[in-house]
Amino acid sequence: MKLCFPVESYNGLESEVYNHFGSAPIFVVFDTEAKTIDTINNQDLGHAHGMCSPLKALDGEKVDTIIVGGIGAGAISQLNNMGIRVYRASQGTLQTNIELFEHNTMSEISINQACAGHDGHDGGCAH
Repeated sequence: MKLCFPVESYNGLESEVYNHFGSAPIFVVFDTEAKTIDTINNQDLGHAHGMCSPLKALDGEKVDTIIVGGIGAGAISQLNNMGIRVYRASQGTLQTNIELFEHNTMSEISINQACAGHDGHDGGCAH
């Protein structure tokens, strides 16, 4: 299974999970079977707010799960339509979040829990 984490800067498994999918400069993909790590530069970083294209952002890379602090409803909908599940990250490193995921202690983010915008209301965001 390929777990994908948005990060601000890459520091291996010690990278901190970023607080929003669409504005993360880098995605780290951890393969739970091979125990390998790959990185993807966000190919949709300059998108207009609310217009995130997850497939473009991930540069077409296939992943099974996104683990993130916050994400918009449109991105969740697109990811779910591609068969990708989205989970709420815990603050901390990729290593911590991988362990939480492997122990089935993470909550899946629904569209109702998505970021509603950045007008001073958290709208379900972790940022």
